[in-house]
Amino acid sequence: MRFQTKLIPARLIRRYKRFLADCRLVNGQEVTAHCPNPGSMMDLAQPGMKIWLEPNDDPRKKLKYGWRLIEYNDGNFVGVDTSLPNKVLLTALKTGKIKSLSHYNKIHPEQRYGRNSRIDFLLYSEGSQIGCYIEVKSVTLSRLSGRAEFPDSVTTRGAKHLEELTKVVQNGHRAIIFYLIQRTDCTQFSLASDIDPTYTNAHIHAAAMGVETLCYDTNINKTGVTINAPVAITI
Repeated sequence: MRFQTKLIPARLIRRYKRFLADCRLVNGQEVTAHCPNPGSMMDLAQPGMKIWLEPNDDPRKKLKYGWRLIEYNDGNFVGVDTSLPNKVLLTALKTGKIKSLSHYNKIHPEQRYGRNSRIDFLLYSEGSQIGCYIEVKSVTLSRLSGRAEFPDSVTTRGAKHLEELTKVVQNGHRAIIFYLIQRTDCTQFSLASDIDPTYTNAHIHAAAMGVETLCYDTNINKTGVTINAPVAITI
């Protein structure tokens, strides 16, 4: 997934009201950017951080900049846009990048299912009525060097998704919870049980009932984000 326009560097002044971030450009100009991340962004919104903004000239948008990346001093990146994982995975599915899913040739994003829910992707193989339901989670939290964690705050909605996926398996379909790490500095993944033990318990129950877990990291740079490789999972 490539960014639509060339990113420009800035320093974060503050993030507030969830979707707003005041930033200082290299020339000293202060601008307000859209923050495409409604979560807690634990440890990812510290004043002074080097960030990358995507400018736009869309007259329909009130804010002319969108916050896309954080860059650490060691050159590692973190993607802050929670809508990107679905786009990244869609590209990977279309190109057969995920080997365990490459036999599915029908890809349906955003399908209604369960109890007033939408599944991120519903896949089918030619001639088969058994679907593969995929729920995607964006992972940005890392409190221990090299290890990514999910969630970064209590997520009742996330626990509901796991319950819905369990019912999918009980109905004879395949179900996957897919964690996509939007960081370039992590080689393992685990659940943040101390942050949301209810979610962890829901995950463990879903796994016991047949819901699969996949976790991949990403390649991130100033031009775009692409899926990379499977990451070791410790629950």
